[in-house]
Amino acid sequence: MAWDTEQASSKLSGPAPVRGRVWSTLLNRSDFLRLAGGQRRSTPAFTVQAAPRDGDHSALRIGFTASRKVGNAVARNRAKRRLRALADRVMTEAANPALDYVLVARTEAVARDFAVMERELRQALQKIGEGKAKA
Repeated sequence: MAWDTEQASSKLSGPAPVRGRVWSTLLNRSDFLRLAGGQRRSTPAFTVQAAPRDGDHSALRIGFTASRKVGNAVARNRAKRRLRALADRVMTEAANPALDYVLVARTEAVARDFAVMERELRQALQKIGEGKAKA
């Protein structure tokens, strides 16, 4: 089967939108550094960082990170997958679209009960929304 140039360019234009996701992923280091100085709330499995967004408020933007302290590459990738699943379930309804967020995985993110993590994320977002998070 021969590919025409339109099919090839659509395949190379970038990642396809993931079904069901209404947020976009932060990729630039400058965004992560900006959020590191914002509000934060920590739980045993992750830390939530938030800061006001500059400009456009169209879609929720979330970044994910896991340091080598979390474990080897397999553990870090699993932790980030679990954080993305949390974002799919919680962030779309509980997060403020005027803020950017970063979820930083901690060691417990790999093994902690998912329902507990979900409850902790809801509480952390509520505290950030009330302005009671640590700066």
